[in-house]
Amino acid sequence: MFDQPIVFVDLETTGGSIIHDRITEIGIIEVGPQGVSEWSTLVNPQTSIPPFIERLTGISNAMVAEAPTFAELADEVLQRLQGRVFVAHNARFDYGFLKNEFKRHERNYRATVMCSVKLSRRLFPDQFKHNLDSIIARHQLPLESRHRALSDARAVWLFFRKLEQEMPEQLRQACAELTLRPALPPYLDADVVDDLPEAPGVYFFYGENDIPLYVGKSTNIRKRVMQHFSSDHSAGKEMQLSQQVRRLDWVETAGELGALLTESRLIKRLQPTHNRRLRRNTDLCAWQLRPQEDSFLKPELVYARDLNFGLQEH
Repeated sequence: MFDQPIVFVDLETTGGSIIHDRITEIGIIEVGPQGVSEWSTLVNPQTSIPPFIERLTGISNAMVAEAPTFAELADEVLQRLQGRVFVAHNARFDYGFLKNEFKRHERNYRATVMCSVKLSRRLFPDQFKHNLDSIIARHQLPLESRHRALSDARAVWLFFRKLEQEMPEQLRQACAELTLRPALPPYLDADVVDDLPEAPGVYFFYGENDIPLYVGKSTNIRKRVMQHFSSDHSAGKEMQLSQQVRRLDWVETAGELGALLTESRLIKRLQPTHNRRLRRNTDLCAWQLRPQEDSFLKPELVYARDLNFGLQEH
């Protein structure tokens, strides 16, 4: 499948936020020239595990009380992951959690990431569900338990083994396509790009001296930003933007409408050089109905340079 060794990884955590929540268990299956090995450990999150998470995973506060902290495990975990393709179900969740934990302890970690959800969607587009339970049932994977880190990592590994036996060429092609990364602009930090969320919002490209170059919106910030870089060789505007960009930032919104409104407001405020369509045009004009002494409304031509059209009644 890959030229590098592979690690199948799963985490259990105190919740879904990579900023506020912490890891409670790590499961890693290493697959390489030396064969297959399994490793797992409980992790003391140094915070309380919510009751519903306890019920879901079976990991209690008492179980992790004497477990090592991530600070104590960081070097060993990094050694097991470094230089290997990172495979997980909903991989950006597990990868994001680990990157954040490593960052908190002043260690850098980057990897080629492969998501089994995306792989399942690519190879089985006719299937409606691609969660781990559905994959286990669909492919009749022999698994004794769920919602513990090592057993879930094992499920993903068994899924890959099944695909390698039944459709090896399709698997290799899908893996190659899903792990293909566009060439990033030379001045952009790859770690920042890795942190891009798959969520609605607005993104910003800045040039030298932090000059705003471009503001864009998307229902999936990560996907849209990567499209900019994927097409920079074929579109003159994208090529120019890639050569000029020095910094990338973003703001998440509640949904598509929020992204649209935020984009429009920030383009007018920042006046980025590559946004022409939505930049404030002082020559815009409109007819405004103004009340007269005789109670009639009289149409009058007004200009955007004099009025904010969005605040007018007529």
